[in-house]
Amino acid sequence: GIGRALSLRFAQENAAVICAARSADLVRETADLVTKAGGRAIAVTCDAAKEDDVKRLIADGIKAFGRITTLINNAGDGGPTKPVQDYTMDDWLYTIHSCLTSSYVCTRFAVPEMIKAGGGAIVNISSGAGRRGLPYRIGYCSAKAGQVGMAYGLALELGPQGIRVNVVAPGAVEGDRIDRVIAGQAQVRGVSEEAMRRSMLERSPLKRMTTAGDIVEAALFLASDLAKNISGQVLAVNAGEPAG
Repeated sequence: GIGRALSLRFAQENAAVICAARSADLVRETADLVTKAGGRAIAVTCDAAKEDDVKRLIADGIKAFGRITTLINNAGDGGPTKPVQDYTMDDWLYTIHSCLTSSYVCTRFAVPEMIKAGGGAIVNISSGAGRRGLPYRIGYCSAKAGQVGMAYGLALELGPQGIRVNVVAPGAVEGDRIDRVIAGQAQVRGVSEEAMRRSMLERSPLKRMTTAGDIVEAALFLASDLAKNISGQVLAVNAGEPAG
């Protein structure tokens, strides 16, 4: 997924990578791929929405590499596809915690270390759904819009400490997750998955989906010195789909 692609690409630029995921097997596999490719990485099994897990994540990163200068908030599960009247409180809380609370908790505990390091960059991986909406995904849209608002506020708050905060807002990204979204949207709308996929592609002027690599390159740019005067911005990577 995007998280693994981020880890591998940042390591290619000589970043020491703290890989985090709820699945111990997947996160170890990602860290192993980084080290086998000649990079530096550690694997931490972590629920990014839980304070104690993230405290341990940050402590392990500092122990391994000495400092933290970049945070990519990519954790999140899109939650169910349902009409709002069927969207339960459990659905809501799960999606908000997964996609938004995780960004808050990781930022809260990474920022003190970034200040000690003299500054850095935070990139929230949001979604076009947080800007233009997506039917039957009320929790996901709300969480992703929250990541954008968080970045706007943090850019103003943390700029004086030399920390830039930006957002990458992907459109439909090729892979298993968008396949599940298409299946869910098709079911709730009563259309075929093929018709739903065509509809998604037709929304973008370039008539194609985004790839994980596209998202990674955007995040790498925003985290790099090439973007040293860019903060509080949303970079849409969506094959030209209008924001709203």
